[in-house]
Amino acid sequence: MKVNSVLIKNVHIVNEGQIFAGDVYIENGVFKEIADQISAKSSDVKIIDAEGKYLLPGVIDDQVHFREPGLTHKATIETESRAAVAGGITSFIEMPNTVPQSTTIEKLEEKFEIASKTSYANYSFMFGGTNDNLEEILKVDPKKVAALKLFLGSSTGNMLVDNPEILEKIFSSTDLLIAVHCEDEQTIKDNTARYKETYGDDIPIEFHPVIRSEEACYLSSSNAVALAKKTGARLHVFHLSTAKELELFTNKIPLKDKKITAEVCIHHLWFSDADYATKGTLIKWNPAVKTAKDRDALFTALLEDKLDVIATDHAPHTSEEKDNVYTKAPSGGPLVQHALPAMLEFYHQDKISLEKIVEKMCHNPAILFQIENRGYVKEGYSADAVLVDLNAPWTVNKENIAYKCGWSPFEGTTFKSRITHTFINGNLAYENFKFYEEKHGQRLTFDR
Repeated sequence: MKVNSVLIKNVHIVNEGQIFAGDVYIENGVFKEIADQISAKSSDVKIIDAEGKYLLPGVIDDQVHFREPGLTHKATIETESRAAVAGGITSFIEMPNTVPQSTTIEKLEEKFEIASKTSYANYSFMFGGTNDNLEEILKVDPKKVAALKLFLGSSTGNMLVDNPEILEKIFSSTDLLIAVHCEDEQTIKDNTARYKETYGDDIPIEFHPVIRSEEACYLSSSNAVALAKKTGARLHVFHLSTAKELELFTNKIPLKDKKITAEVCIHHLWFSDADYATKGTLIKWNPAVKTAKDRDALFTALLEDKLDVIATDHAPHTSEEKDNVYTKAPSGGPLVQHALPAMLEFYHQDKISLEKIVEKMCHNPAILFQIENRGYVKEGYSADAVLVDLNAPWTVNKENIAYKCGWSPFEGTTFKSRITHTFINGNLAYENFKFYEEKHGQRLTFDR
């Protein structure tokens, strides 16, 4: 819903480590005024009485797979950005392993063009590195592109960067933030072959975290960290899944000064290997969901600031694709609509504060990627925001799932908190399970 002015009254604002009561006035797409009390400036201001609700900055998800172009039977930028808005995610950074892959400037800009016409949320894309596209990598404008994505395991197409000399050359040559998927490919191949000898293609799903093991993760991530230290590259390690890897990261440096950072995803905080018995391939991800001990260690590291960002790694597949034997069922699942409600559930369980959720899902992605004027409820910043009712239970079901794939690993889960309003650049995009179909997403820019 396009409106020039919105006044949110009587709301609890969660921002920069504080929660305070007040009013928020939005005009022409930005936070114009934040104060104890604000009066409507004219009769055409949309007034929302948010008594008892909480206003959060819009969530920034630094890792999604929206499947366009080429894999649009699973998802599109339009369908998944719409689902993201329902989940309070107002900005996303999408990955390059589409068909074709975003490994040339031309293909990258084609994705930006699609998003400019179809995205409900703000957007950027990562450029994909390969063993043979360093020349293209060096053409990327760091002010216009979120980061360089390297698959150091579990890639699609030709995106596995497995030549050590080329990898070091990439790390040494670019000023771009380098985001990496770390799993050692040879370890996984050897483990898979061993289990296939016993089970053929129908390997029991509970062996997934044994095949994609702690060893596979640590070997790859430790090599990436060592290379970043050697070359001085800016490294961001995606979706940590093991306790062992946490020793590679520090909380002794402020985020803005860190050269090596790490992310944790919702599914690695929520599920454990005990859930394979009921969820099966629906929770088959790469890296794998591992033990409850790993999950608990990741949560502790998040609270202690060894882990900097919470993301989704939203990666939908159709139900038919997922309903396959182990070796044929793809890894990944949809999460953007349910990530914030899941974190708010942890708040209700006294595991994390609202302020910490906002730090990890809103402020820190903006700091880490140097995103301009987003990630905060702050005067002069783009008005991306989420209104939350912490006491409005709802249950995830087929009728309210917004993903194109039509399923969720959270199906049947009752969340205590509900996202009641999502604002994109000052425009109301979503309200109580209702979508406003105008698209207000903008291309993210970076202060580099």
